[in-house]
Amino acid sequence: MSDNIAKMIDHTLLKAEATNDQIVQLCAEAKEYKFASVCVNPTWVKTAYEQLKDTPEVKVCTVIGFPLGANTSEVKAFETIKAIEEGATEVDMVINIGALKVNNDQLVEADIKAVVEAAKGKALTKVIIETSLLTDEEKVRACKLSVQAGADFVKTSTGFSTGGATIDDIELMRKTVGPNLGVKASGGVRDREGALAMIEVGATRIGASAGIAIVNGGQSQSDY
Repeated sequence: MSDNIAKMIDHTLLKAEATNDQIVQLCAEAKEYKFASVCVNPTWVKTAYEQLKDTPEVKVCTVIGFPLGANTSEVKAFETIKAIEEGATEVDMVINIGALKVNNDQLVEADIKAVVEAAKGKALTKVIIETSLLTDEEKVRACKLSVQAGADFVKTSTGFSTGGATIDDIELMRKTVGPNLGVKASGGVRDREGALAMIEVGATRIGASAGIAIVNGGQSQSDY
């Protein structure tokens, strides 16, 4: 099971103070444990790619419009294109949360679609809906708009807001998107028990800085 759960983990380091040496270490750990990907800020994509180019089973994931989602769609699309050029094959984009709050679903869907189209055929798109800021009705709408826009995953959280993944949110997201779309639990998943609980109710990917602790059965105090 250790190997199987490792293949569901995006080994994550998104802190502003992350250094080159820490990114290199993150990649070495990902290779050792056979994680699904490393998830890093865009400035580190090229570094991560260089470290992992001979380990194709470990993908390079980055974040788009992160962490607020308040960039324009054009900027998010450009950021996606640039990240893919530098080696990313998965992109986790943050929705326009304010637009969702005022029921501007057309803008939200177009914003997601801008990233989906920029990544099409080159990278998976995961849509961060930031569940801690949303009502259940808004979570459902965000998930449905992600499906309509052609995304590959919906994802709970950035890890930089007021809360992270919960069992209830994963259940709701899985119910909303159906069996075929990916669901990523991120933010606050610190141990093996927590990760397995998320997987049990429908998560197909776990985003965490605690990947090693999750695989080894320990616990980490850090979200990212």
